[in-house]
Amino acid sequence: MRAHKFAKPTLTFSFPSQKRISAEKESESFSVKMSGWDEGAVYYSDQAQFPESGSDAAAATPSRHTILRKFKEFIRSFEADKNVFPYRESLIDNPKSLLVHLEDLLAFDTELPSLLRSSPSDYLPLFETAAAEVLQSLRLKEQGESGEMKEPETREVQILLSSKEDPVSMRLLGAQYISKLIKIAGITISASRVKAKATYVSLVCKNCQSTREVPCRPGLGGAIVPRSCDHVPQTGEEPCPIDPWIVVPDKSKYVDQQTLKLQENPEDVPTGELPRNMLLSVDRNLVQRIVPGTRLTIIGIYSIFQAANSSASQRGAVAIRQPYIRVVGIEEINESSSRGHAAFTIEEVEEFKKFASRTDAYEVICSKIAPSIFGEENVKKAVACLLFGGSRKNLPDGVKLRGDINVLLLGDPSTAKSQFLKFVEKTAPVAVYTSGKGSSAAGLTASVIRDSSTREFYLEGGAMVLADGGVVCIDEFDKMRPEDRVAIHEAMEQQTISIAKAGITTVLNSRTSVLAAANPPSGRYDDLKTAQENIDLQTTILSRFDLIFIVKDKRDYGRDKTIASHIIRVHASADRTSSNGRAQAPPKEENWLKRYIQYCRTECHPRLSESASSRLQNEYVRFRQDMRKQANETGEASAVPITVRQLEAIIRLSESLAKMKMSHVATEADVVEAVNLFKVSTVEAAQSGINQQVTLTPEIKQAETQIKRRLGIGMRISERKLIDELSRMGLNESIVRRALIVMHQRDEIDYKHERRVIVRKV
Repeated sequence: MRAHKFAKPTLTFSFPSQKRISAEKESESFSVKMSGWDEGAVYYSDQAQFPESGSDAAAATPSRHTILRKFKEFIRSFEADKNVFPYRESLIDNPKSLLVHLEDLLAFDTELPSLLRSSPSDYLPLFETAAAEVLQSLRLKEQGESGEMKEPETREVQILLSSKEDPVSMRLLGAQYISKLIKIAGITISASRVKAKATYVSLVCKNCQSTREVPCRPGLGGAIVPRSCDHVPQTGEEPCPIDPWIVVPDKSKYVDQQTLKLQENPEDVPTGELPRNMLLSVDRNLVQRIVPGTRLTIIGIYSIFQAANSSASQRGAVAIRQPYIRVVGIEEINESSSRGHAAFTIEEVEEFKKFASRTDAYEVICSKIAPSIFGEENVKKAVACLLFGGSRKNLPDGVKLRGDINVLLLGDPSTAKSQFLKFVEKTAPVAVYTSGKGSSAAGLTASVIRDSSTREFYLEGGAMVLADGGVVCIDEFDKMRPEDRVAIHEAMEQQTISIAKAGITTVLNSRTSVLAAANPPSGRYDDLKTAQENIDLQTTILSRFDLIFIVKDKRDYGRDKTIASHIIRVHASADRTSSNGRAQAPPKEENWLKRYIQYCRTECHPRLSESASSRLQNEYVRFRQDMRKQANETGEASAVPITVRQLEAIIRLSESLAKMKMSHVATEADVVEAVNLFKVSTVEAAQSGINQQVTLTPEIKQAETQIKRRLGIGMRISERKLIDELSRMGLNESIVRRALIVMHQRDEIDYKHERRVIVRKV
């Protein structure tokens, strides 16, 4: 820095009438302040002879030229391996943008990343200039129109940054981060249309027609237009007025820009708090890459802007600004690594593989599913299958077959249905919990919202979109309004959500499993009703569930005693662990299961073997025959249809059972287990209810005769009174009820006044 110690003295003349300063440009620019400048005199200053403190300050912060040189050197000469120059090659392959890893920059020069982090808005444009210059030097000379070779013109290169550091929570972003480089993670809930943002505004003076270009601040900032024109008027010419500049839009330079809204990930929101969201601004090559519902980790510059639609009280407050993030790098978290970075350590992978090779891996996983719930082994197996999921398939003709498993739990109150849902919400890598009564169609799928400032419509994804790549738990499924339930039909089978509202026509992804819990219409499951009356859901939605479990609260002395002792033990031991501070083991266990599920979903995509396929074919055909036989006997179709969807369901179950053991082939044993699960759930549900016992025994016929004697055609009687009368005659109450159901099915009697009064039909 002291190279110019004996530099030639510079003479500076000063005249009272005109002040002119001519100074030789040194490599570093220093400013000299001198008093009494207007006196007519001759001064000289030795530019390099400066106080020690000044030169030290200049040496401490390297000049822009030095940093530009370092950036160019990094792009040209950074080696990943021997003779492998990733950035140079990447720049030639894709001249529009260059993705730079901050870890590589740190390995090359320790100073550059800290400069980029502390003042990114100063050094990023410098980095982009360096990339553009390197690109120009790497490209060959081009042949012009006239035939001679000429230098290629410089093109803009967008620098995108990526880093392996942990993201900051959106709630911790404060004033100390303004104008710094930050990394945050979240889920996009809306995306605006693409707008053109000026980088240079072309101005023309309305008086003297002189033009100038003014640079625009990047992001959501505007351009600072000068108040006066610097044209010196000639004699007799009218001077330019104040604010003479007119913007010429056609001659200005533009880039694409889009604004996104990023919301906190559902699992990061503290209980009882509303999720925070942050405005993002993306430009050039990052535009139109993100759809609502995508999980992102972004690196950007935490900036501020003056909101146009701020309230009247804030409009006067010049110092108050809205924060937003100018994005300089996007990492899209795809479905396979559905939560954060699925970076598994080598020890973890070894442990997972060792566990998968055990013969009892399936039993151990099922025992880890909701251990506080007693019994319900089949439901636990189904929930385990749902968490692991089958394999998604993309066919050559573009058809996509879902791999996610949907499960419906239907039955009595207090059978731990909601506890299963809560367990899945905690264990699944991505999960959203919602209740049927508090959910609308728009809240589950997607809603179109009008932006208050720009008055344009944009999309916000609902629960099914936010849980893309995970599980949606819907409690009180039967309490949903039918029109809202219809909205999730498409999401459950095609795994997309189509929207055509307010001029927006789009398709959103919702690759989710659905775990729903419902009660029968009368609150409890009634064995004296048909399956159709107990499962009061449409066939269209029932066929979309792979497994339908009817959970009954059986009254059995031995079972009741065991359940009671189990519940008392759970309550008693819960206090003990928390008081002794030994409650550290379960979270580790729960986290292990979560990580194992995540690893299996990422690494393993099983397919059926030949023997398993033929076995499955025979089983499916047999199921269909049984159902046809049942329909012929009873004279009505079953409540739960057995269709091709159910065949696909058994395929998915077989794949998920293979996935638990990290096997790439689903064997015959997996198919047998899947068929057994299907039998105890959906098939049993289809055959449940009164249909099994409608064989007319002599007792039922006798009861029928007595009812007809007491009830003439067109007469009405209270059901309670009729049952009491026949009971006094020695007939069993359940036999009388069955006889009434048989007569009702034959359309001989009708129920009135909430089934309390029986009317004999003509």
